[in-house]
Amino acid sequence: MELIRQKSSTKRGATPPEDGKTMYKTVIFDLDGTLLNTLDDLADAGNRVCARRGWPLHTPDQFRYLVGNGIPKLIERLTPPDARDAATLANALADFEADYGAHLHDKTAPYPGVPALLARLKAAGVQLAVLSNKADALAKVVVGEYFDPALFAAVRGQRAGIPVKPAPEATRALLETLGADPAATLYVGDSNVDIQTARNAGLDSCGVLWGFRTREELVGEGATHLAADAGELERVVLGRCGCDAGAAPAKAAATLHKQYMKPSQGRNRP
Repeated sequence: MELIRQKSSTKRGATPPEDGKTMYKTVIFDLDGTLLNTLDDLADAGNRVCARRGWPLHTPDQFRYLVGNGIPKLIERLTPPDARDAATLANALADFEADYGAHLHDKTAPYPGVPALLARLKAAGVQLAVLSNKADALAKVVVGEYFDPALFAAVRGQRAGIPVKPAPEATRALLETLGADPAATLYVGDSNVDIQTARNAGLDSCGVLWGFRTREELVGEGATHLAADAGELERVVLGRCGCDAGAAPAKAAATLHKQYMKPSQGRNRP
């Protein structure tokens, strides 16, 4: 088991361990590489766009570092440098959005243990939200396919006029919508972009080791915590403060897991 606290994170507003309450009252999740393994569908759509234009193709492992900053940036990275005029980029972006939109669920699936984790945190009274660099409408569609949206107080993607992560504006706007105290909020993600997002908004961060990027990247970026699996992430949120994650939350979580499980979670699991 690997559960690493990079630094002490008991802050004003966070519940101290001895009072038996949840340490983090709000958890904001990244989407791709954190809740859902979307890599193959993103790579397949990107390579189809490239193939139609005679551009170089890329392996899934290369796509781990091409994605993370929003779809327009992905398209820019896929486009050869000598073809990055505005018209070509716009055409390739429209092509990708249509292609990916038609293949959102070919291979995508929740990471192991994530649906049950969300149910347990919900049962323990933790407020949950999603903040993605996917387009806002697309983020909502993807979350709604694999999870009951009732799990989340809010699902936000990239919206017009708001800079993409790691800029802090989207995170701050979400915190305001949630009525969340930054000192009692944890941001969870799988990449340097996510750790930067948390830091720029004044939040603690947890880097998950099951996603697109490496442990070394997350450590180097200064993640507050690391978690190797869903159980370790649960302990970051609940266990460090002596919170009762025992029989009562477990029973409630089992009920919620059945309630919130989407039929598509049984399909296309990697």
